[in-house]
Amino acid sequence: MGARSERRTLRYAERIPEHDEVRNGVADWRETKLSQIRALIKRADPEVVEEWKWRKPTSPGVPVWSHQGPICTGETYKSVVKLTFFHGAALKDPSGLFNSGLDGNLRRAIDIHEGEEIDAKAFVALIRAAVSLNESAARR
Repeated sequence: MGARSERRTLRYAERIPEHDEVRNGVADWRETKLSQIRALIKRADPEVVEEWKWRKPTSPGVPVWSHQGPICTGETYKSVVKLTFFHGAALKDPSGLFNSGLDGNLRRAIDIHEGEEIDAKAFVALIRAAVSLNESAARR
């Protein structure tokens, strides 16, 4: 089967339990945080599509959220949950959520460490801005 058939596209009516709270049999703060982020993205854009990409034998992959183009990824590392916005440099971030990748010409990221909370209102606004950017690019 091709790479296309390996991808799983999720609408929020569907759920894949192994990706909600537990990855590789271990539930920890990173998976809990990623679930919270997933809920905020859904709140910001009910039409969002979630795909799990870049799967390998040692990893179930990385969630990628999109709506008329890619919005962001949600990666878990040992000490951080990293949300990388594909076109983050083009987005206004008045609340200062972006705290990583600030020197790049295209992407921006939000690193969330254990015990840190994200400003939900500002994050929802950032997701909506990314969707608007994708929609405006699609109309061209």
